[in-house]
Amino acid sequence: MICRLTGILLEKNPPQVVLDVHGVGYELDVPMSTFYNLPANGEKLSLLTHFLVREDGHFLYGFASEAERFAFRQLLKISGVGARMALSVLSGLSVSDLAQVVARQEVGRLTRVPGIGIKTAERLLLELKGKLADALPTTSVSADDAHNDILNALLALGYNEREAAAAMKQLPADITISDGIRHALKLLSRV
Repeated sequence: MICRLTGILLEKNPPQVVLDVHGVGYELDVPMSTFYNLPANGEKLSLLTHFLVREDGHFLYGFASEAERFAFRQLLKISGVGARMALSVLSGLSVSDLAQVVARQEVGRLTRVPGIGIKTAERLLLELKGKLADALPTTSVSADDAHNDILNALLALGYNEREAAAAMKQLPADITISDGIRHALKLLSRV
């Protein structure tokens, strides 16, 4: 199978790129997270790949990191999730964000990805549980958990997501849960 391609980047047409490898142009579909980090046309590029054979054609997908390719392959294993949907998920969420969404079972964040409804999001959360744990950053989990708890508390108190997110942006990164809720409520009471 084709595992990795290294060559000269010829074209960038989201979500596709054309990579010239010794005179052969390979067309690859890439998630937007990879696309945004591509070099300029004419520059050397190396992409990890996933080769997919279906009855209607052969398709090649490219990824900047092993974590992206691993997440893509995990998504493909889920019933009802095809390559387009997997690319859409990885374009809407980074791998570490997806791992956190799965760990916290956040249906709402998944449904913001185009093409993902509530039932599909619930299926993704169920099927991916425990499979993306290695993609979680180990250093910021406790601070993220505190911020997630503060956000959930604000939502439970009746504030909408926009208001809660605006208050969350003003909180220090290392704030405790109780201090964070107290501080966020003060900020929201001024509005």
